[in-house]
Amino acid sequence: MIRKTSSLLIALALAANAHADAPTATSKANEAATARHLAGLIAGAEPKLSELTLFFSQMPKGADLHHHYSGALYAEQYVDFLDKQGLCVNKQTYRVETSKAVIDAQRALPAAERTCLSSAEVLADDLTYRELLKRWSSKDFSNHGTIQPPPDRHFFQTFGFFGPVSNANYNEGLLELKKRAIAENVGYIETMFKLAPMTGSADADTAMWKAADDAALTAAMRNWMEKLDKDPAFNQGLIDYVARIETNHANIDDAQFTMRYQAYVLRLVNPSLVFSSMLAGFKAASRSELIVGVNIVGQESLAPSMRDYELHMKMFRFLKTQYPKVKLALHAGELALGDVPPEGLKFHIEQALNVAGADRIGHGIDLAHESNAIAIMKTMREKDIPVEINLTSNAFISGIEGANHPVTLYRKFGVPYVISTDDAGVTRHNLSQEYTLFATRYQPSYAEIKKVSYNGVRYAFLPEQQKQRLTRQLDERFARFEAQVASWPSQPLMKPVPARRPVR
Repeated sequence: MIRKTSSLLIALALAANAHADAPTATSKANEAATARHLAGLIAGAEPKLSELTLFFSQMPKGADLHHHYSGALYAEQYVDFLDKQGLCVNKQTYRVETSKAVIDAQRALPAAERTCLSSAEVLADDLTYRELLKRWSSKDFSNHGTIQPPPDRHFFQTFGFFGPVSNANYNEGLLELKKRAIAENVGYIETMFKLAPMTGSADADTAMWKAADDAALTAAMRNWMEKLDKDPAFNQGLIDYVARIETNHANIDDAQFTMRYQAYVLRLVNPSLVFSSMLAGFKAASRSELIVGVNIVGQESLAPSMRDYELHMKMFRFLKTQYPKVKLALHAGELALGDVPPEGLKFHIEQALNVAGADRIGHGIDLAHESNAIAIMKTMREKDIPVEINLTSNAFISGIEGANHPVTLYRKFGVPYVISTDDAGVTRHNLSQEYTLFATRYQPSYAEIKKVSYNGVRYAFLPEQQKQRLTRQLDERFARFEAQVASWPSQPLMKPVPARRPVR
């Protein structure tokens, strides 16, 4: 009897909650008004850009899932970090000086003779400051005519400029990203935060490169893994890595905002280094609830990336068998025709899915060139594997935009997708701008836009209970947003001024 009564009470409670959360006539009307409002903004030959910017700046956005910590901070923030780390920037090369001897020697010089500047000195020197912003980000790249490197080279070179100041002040940087996210109504960020520690071995490199078949490769990887497991330096590096992330997470999560971290691997180094870093990432994700997945980064078109791409996917496959619960969000297919020979465009997304076992695909812009493009989309749709769409990044780095962007294919074939920023500090935009670009280029319905926002939570690498919490928050935020939009005037606030009659 007690069991039956308890079951009845639970059922009634669930029914009450369902009834409480059910849309009301007012909420439905607000949602419909918001849908009409958005449709009016994107209709016609020229979408209303300023009004769309206002709309998406205020619209709740569930998450930013393809997000690089170091590339998300603006160059201005890194200039402020110079003094915090006791560094200076060379005004002739725009690179950060890290040698204490050089810095001390510069500080001993009169101010007029210094070539290595502090934060305040950079800000006081307008010419140096403006040029630094152009070297450390994409600022002014497209709106003036000078001799410039190709956009992809310019993009990837920025990390070499601000790298020394991005490797400290982590908590302050994370808090800045949190503040910015809250300001534009983003509830969750999953950021690629730190390169997982790595250890190299020439013997392991040779064994993996020269493996005659998959069995030999598996043996080589297993042998290298066993050596790393017994390596005190490797294990201490892993402990320090996890501790650094957990320490710098202080004061990040609260009722408004949540952040989690992906360990990442650099695909541009030798196999033993890649594998050791990958192993450290898998181990870290298994040890800390804050580290929710592993990724691989680095320009995909460079020679080491192309040479070892399949090898890297097989490394992921092997480590997935050792750590099956660890999630993978893999950069795959961030390539355009001409970046590499045509045959290099044929297999990257497919191998990330079918060899490595990716849970999300980052970029995926070479889709139309892949040998099995239709099968790829079928797999992603049926297995519910989303693609992370980064419109600004794809346009700047690879020149892929508009009707040439495969988001048109992903949408047509029912592949789930999320909209994300990639490196918003380098390309100087935000998530609201990504939604604005998406709306103006592809004219989606409000229902599709809203679904994409919820997809950010749905495909986050989070436990189900946390997803439910974020979803409830998103429900509340959308209810407030739609009520607000429904109250906006549908007609211009100011009536047109009648033309004056000519004076006679």
